[in-house]
Amino acid sequence: MRHQTLKMVLIGHGAIAGEIIRCVSDHGSIAILGALVLPEELDASSNCPLVSNLKDLMALKPDLVVECASHGAVRDYAVPVLEADVDLMIISIGALADEGLYAQIMAAASRSRAQLTLPAGALAGVDGLVAARRAGLTRVSLTSRKPPMAWAGAPGVEGVALDQICDETVIFTGNAAHAALMFPKNANVAATAALAGIGFEKTQVRLIADPAVKRNTHVLEFGGAPGVYKVEMAGNPSKDNPKTSMLTAYNIVRMIEQRVAALVI
Repeated sequence: MRHQTLKMVLIGHGAIAGEIIRCVSDHGSIAILGALVLPEELDASSNCPLVSNLKDLMALKPDLVVECASHGAVRDYAVPVLEADVDLMIISIGALADEGLYAQIMAAASRSRAQLTLPAGALAGVDGLVAARRAGLTRVSLTSRKPPMAWAGAPGVEGVALDQICDETVIFTGNAAHAALMFPKNANVAATAALAGIGFEKTQVRLIADPAVKRNTHVLEFGGAPGVYKVEMAGNPSKDNPKTSMLTAYNIVRMIEQRVAALVI
């Protein structure tokens, strides 16, 4: 049964959270009750109340908690939210590359009455990938290409002079588990592809720094019993955070709106 009015809260108050608030603030069936932020952010300008601890956030009695902060936020808050029987949407999906954390979160979700949701974010073709898994997948690969400085700050590029890259440069080749953990703000799409398909270890990933591109591009390829598929994406980066694609926030909004919609596609 769909919600007549969805009461939701956010963990995080960055670019993605801001876009979510902007998109659903005038939706008559969705109420944003508040957002959990760091203590030093409590005085930030916001269109919703801000709190600095999970107890105060859960006291708002939400139907849904949307995490859009960081891997650390997933580690700190995912299990307590699910154990409180409150639905959780995780945006920092790369955190689930940590096998121990993933096991803890799935155990908490299984024990509770809550549902854990993972949005597609910047990755198109997730519906087909999940369907193909049911039919029998044998291979999944993802190639992501972004401007060099979009990779800045990631553990995977420590010691790499990104500002001196003049030609396309492969900065990572490996499986989705390593990609998600080494590029926590850039490779959530790799984690999404892994969880939708054949797992972190079997999903192959290439990450490329390319000064010639202006968009965040991804090529998702998968095949097996149902056939061979290739999905190419060239998404404009978020104006507030070039590490993520503009489409990411709107995919999250789409999943939130589906919880109150009469028609779901």
